[in-house]
Amino acid sequence: MTSGSLGLRSSGSCGSLQQQLQVQNGSSSPPFHNISQVGRKVKMLKEKEKFVHSIVKLTPRRELGIILLCVVSVAVLVLVSLIGKGEDPREVTVAHISIVPGQSDAEADLPASVLSTNSSLSPSAPPPPPPLVFFTGYKLPPGNPCEKFAMPPPPADKKRTGPRKCPVCYLPLEDAISLMPKAPSFSPVIKDLRYIHEETLTKSEFGGSNFGGYPSLKQRNDSYDIKESKDVHCGFVKGVKPGNQSGFEIDNSDILEMETCRGIVIASAIFGAFDIIRQPKNMSEYSKNNVCFHMFVDEETKNFLANSSELANDMKVGLWRIIVVHNLPYSDPRRNGKIPKLLLHRLFPNARYSLWVDAKLELVVDPIIILERFLWRANASFAISRHYKRFDVFVEAEANKAAAKYDNSSIDFQIDFYKKEGLTPYSLNKLPITSDVPEGCVIIREHIPITNLFTCLWFNEVDRFTSRDQLSFSTVRDKIQSRTNYTINMFPDCERRDFVIQGYHRDILEQISQPPPPPPFVGTANTHLSTLLIMNDDRQNNKFPLGVRLSEGYTASPMKKVPTKRGKDRHHRKIIAVGKDLNSK
Repeated sequence: MTSGSLGLRSSGSCGSLQQQLQVQNGSSSPPFHNISQVGRKVKMLKEKEKFVHSIVKLTPRRELGIILLCVVSVAVLVLVSLIGKGEDPREVTVAHISIVPGQSDAEADLPASVLSTNSSLSPSAPPPPPPLVFFTGYKLPPGNPCEKFAMPPPPADKKRTGPRKCPVCYLPLEDAISLMPKAPSFSPVIKDLRYIHEETLTKSEFGGSNFGGYPSLKQRNDSYDIKESKDVHCGFVKGVKPGNQSGFEIDNSDILEMETCRGIVIASAIFGAFDIIRQPKNMSEYSKNNVCFHMFVDEETKNFLANSSELANDMKVGLWRIIVVHNLPYSDPRRNGKIPKLLLHRLFPNARYSLWVDAKLELVVDPIIILERFLWRANASFAISRHYKRFDVFVEAEANKAAAKYDNSSIDFQIDFYKKEGLTPYSLNKLPITSDVPEGCVIIREHIPITNLFTCLWFNEVDRFTSRDQLSFSTVRDKIQSRTNYTINMFPDCERRDFVIQGYHRDILEQISQPPPPPPFVGTANTHLSTLLIMNDDRQNNKFPLGVRLSEGYTASPMKKVPTKRGKDRHHRKIIAVGKDLNSK
């Protein structure tokens, strides 16, 4: 009885462990390996008990207890060894769990069914990347005033035949901010644009500079072979990065500040103290806090600003942050100005949008509204106004020569070179292209690979030929368009004149802002007083042509006609008469 209970407990213990493992492994086998074998063991145990009973009859009682105790102990040991033989749990575990190469110890301890489930949930290949999302434009909601806005005809004013502004339908600032794209625009063909860096330069066939890298004519032709990944010359070929030992030196603190601009950049430049700084007007608080306003100047312009008490200690003049550039690569200030004008994506590598404004212009519309009107609503990534009068490159070249904008022979050489490449006069066959000549004083663009490539190649033409960028614009545009079908938004120039006001260069302002000398004193003191009153009245009524605003608050003209002797005498008699009237009062 005692041994039987021990046998059942031992068998039940081993069987329960084995049963748990079999249930985990999905096996439906019984808890014991061989039931018939266990039955034979029990029968042998009964026979042994009969044998012991017969011995007890023949043995005295004192020795019987000792012999019985020894026999029971041996029987228990034998029974345990016989029943437990071949039922080692460790063998069972190893027999039912397969070890996969490369598994961790924790994975090796898991049942095979669990491992197979996990393997089905974890595919060997990584999941594909999510599809790229691009901005594709939008349509204004029905009923929006700008949806069916049509430009009215110009007013019939025979006395005014020059350029003028026209009305533009802008959205409210809040609507423009809400429509700001969350994703970049699509860049056709090119996806990865890299810039050539060279420390050892070899001069090309003609033109070029150390700053531009002297690309050869073969490299120039290859630059228009647009591929998905491309290396091009784009200025700053030397140095660590743009502005650092690159020939267009900028202080490290300014470089770091420019790299932090990740949204919209408004940029301009004054080199050679050629212009005065004009403050943007009508800027919203949103733009004041989120838009970067940067003005690039050379040391001469910086000294002029410091002497005129315009430059503050924080290197700011109003909204403009002044960026002083050292070691300019060109002797021509206008050519130096083409670096920030066309290569803003290199100076501001993290910016999304930029608005270039010539220093002679005053920005009077919020830049968010401008971007919405000329980029986002038009689903464009580059916008520039067409010239108000000229739309043919050949006509533009002759106008530049007539105005002595550049050396005539250099202009002729550039135009002849383009003619050999296939440049033809503008005609209606180029529609929907409406002009080959831009008014390049304002550039509105998104910084994506295709626009960055366009301005890089445009700059290379300015670096090789003349600095008159209007002459090279259409050549670069047409070459890129023929390979990528990329288009540029060329809007009417009268719309540009709605958001910028054109002023005069500083030298002209200094000439015309000088007040005219007072007339010679003739007559009594009251007579001289009446003369000043008449002059002041004429100025307030804007009787002087070509007027400019002066600090006194009136307008004056540098082109005042010198009166004839007869007219002067008549005017003098009128003044005396007025003087007499004053005395009589």
